[in-house]
Amino acid sequence: MPGNSAGLLLHRTRHGVVQVLLVHPGGPYWQRRDLGSWSIPKGEIEAGEDPLAAARREFREETGAEAEGPALALGSIRMKSGKVVHAWGIAGDFAPEQLRSGTFDLEWPRGSGIVRSFPEVDRAAWFALDEAHRRILPAQVPLLIRLAAALA
Repeated sequence: MPGNSAGLLLHRTRHGVVQVLLVHPGGPYWQRRDLGSWSIPKGEIEAGEDPLAAARREFREETGAEAEGPALALGSIRMKSGKVVHAWGIAGDFAPEQLRSGTFDLEWPRGSGIVRSFPEVDRAAWFALDEAHRRILPAQVPLLIRLAAALA
């Protein structure tokens, strides 16, 4: 499935409120962005890879944690870039302060010839669904709506 990504929307309930784990992309482009820039942990599906297995692998690569347990299919969405993201909800917990993300290399500043390493994800946080709607990339909002409907 070249050009497709897969991701997990980890969720938990605290004091009767559904919360979701979102991650903030690392690197200089996203450094000062907040509202509308968070995402579910996700990434490319490798050739021949099962999409759910890819979603679990990407969660591990972006957070340093495993996402175990039954997965609730949330369908797919199309990002602004045209990339399709297949997503699943999984009940679980994660301590954001234990975030251990993979890295990527980027010439920065552009044209400087200096290549720097940046984390794929620079932070993770739990948000109640209403706040998650404000924080998540607009194209991913339907995943929050589908999760809420499935849990209702």
